[in-house]
Amino acid sequence: MGVKEHREHGVKRIRFAIVITTDSRDDKSDISGKLMRDMIKNAGHELISFNFSRNSAEEIESTLKKLLNGNADIIIFSGGTGISEKDITVDVVAPFFEKVLNGFGELFRYLSMREIGSAAMMSRACAGVVNKKIVFCLPGSSHAVKLAMEDIILKEAGHMVYEVRK
Repeated sequence: MGVKEHREHGVKRIRFAIVITTDSRDDKSDISGKLMRDMIKNAGHELISFNFSRNSAEEIESTLKKLLNGNADIIIFSGGTGISEKDITVDVVAPFFEKVLNGFGELFRYLSMREIGSAAMMSRACAGVVNKKIVFCLPGSSHAVKLAMEDIILKEAGHMVYEVRK
């Protein structure tokens, strides 16, 4: 079965949850969250949860656990994937992964490198499967969010959800 056939078997309507990890942005100043909400809606999917979380390990973990017990198919954390001391999202979320989707981070950094050069290596963007849900950790910039959503996540979401539900 080729890529086309796999995508045809994919889930058509997916339930997304978004978490913006930040100490400085809110609903009025957050461009990345609005962009993701619009892209999900325009792709015909459903946004069932949208939250802000401070750069606090306890708050990120608590939010993740709540979402893992909910009915989202895909959970996206945006922010906290860099290399500064405050960038802890990956450190909190990744240990929950039952299966790591190494290819996502590799592909994201490859596509980013074509646009921003070698600075792409500083992104720790990653993805994994937890409790039959796909969890992504994306950078907080709107450019990075658009790239990840448009070129990777929305293209493969239906196929991924189909696979984890098997």
